[in-house]
Amino acid sequence: MKSKFLTLAAVTVFLVSCNTKKTAVATTTTPVAPTAPVTEAPVAALSLELAEGQNLYNNNCANCHKLFEPKKFTKEEWTPILVSMGKKAHLDETQMASITNYIHSRL
Repeated sequence: MKSKFLTLAAVTVFLVSCNTKKTAVATTTTPVAPTAPVTEAPVAALSLELAEGQNLYNNNCANCHKLFEPKKFTKEEWTPILVSMGKKAHLDETQMASITNYIHSRL
């Protein structure tokens, strides 16, 4: 009796799922004028060097801790942080210069 019930339930679920017809709902959109001007500055495209610095920052720094927003610290505060973390991450001077340039470009 149990197996008949389970079989009947499985067949019912299968038939119901195959039988549902999905239809797209057509909606009309009307253009809406913005109520306030957008004050965000457009994000500038990164140069190849800055993109490399961003990549190094994201991949090396995030291995040990969360990434900080560059604007969280000033240029003077970033200097000892980058020197200390560069040593811990075993980054060479070129990699550190790329990361430093990226951070400074975001300030």
